[in-house]
Amino acid sequence: MDKAKNFVAEKIAHIPKPEASLDGVSFKSMSRECITLHSNVNVSNPYDHRLPICEVSYKLKCAGKVVASGTLPDPGWINAGGDTKLEIPAKVPYDFLISVIKDVGRDWDVDYVLEVGLTIDLPIVGNFTIPLSTSGEFKLPTLKDMF
Repeated sequence: MDKAKNFVAEKIAHIPKPEASLDGVSFKSMSRECITLHSNVNVSNPYDHRLPICEVSYKLKCAGKVVASGTLPDPGWINAGGDTKLEIPAKVPYDFLISVIKDVGRDWDVDYVLEVGLTIDLPIVGNFTIPLSTSGEFKLPTLKDMF
């Protein structure tokens, strides 16, 4: 029985799986309540049939604090044998931006870490989560950007 379990586990471990990459965070828009930042997840599918994406969870950290987090439930499908791009929007309230103003300095850059979990439903295997992370800095909008 143990040999059978090991055989199945080894075969499942070598099944091709979708791969993903995460773009950096950039400014998208602003409103009276918050600024909206976004990033893109690029997913490649090695199978000849499309795969359902169960959910995308994300956490955006600036200055060691979580400023935006959430889950995009059922965001769609990964195209068969190709690439799919998913946008992750993150709304950051102004009161947080004021609290990290010391990090901004003269260049209006804010350091960030974005963590994303992309959960896909793979045949036979079941739900499979691809953990992604990126870090860098994004520029805050200035008065020039608003007008």
